[in-house]
Amino acid sequence: MAKDRFERHKQPWKADEAGQLRNLATKGHGLKAIAKALNRSEESIKEFAKKNKIAIAKKR
Repeated sequence: MAKDRFERHKQPWKADEAGQLRNLATKGHGLKAIAKALNRSEESIKEFAKKNKIAIAKKR
């Protein structure tokens, strides 16, 4: 079950995905919402955002 959870596991980031991540982060979406929208793990989102200096809102 967990295997089909993220179809994009270990796949390289595409330019449109990076743009969508920037857009969602700018709008103030949290990590879970962004991960769900991009169909990637939260860890993958965090790692890519940190490398590219993209601030993600912390939802509590």
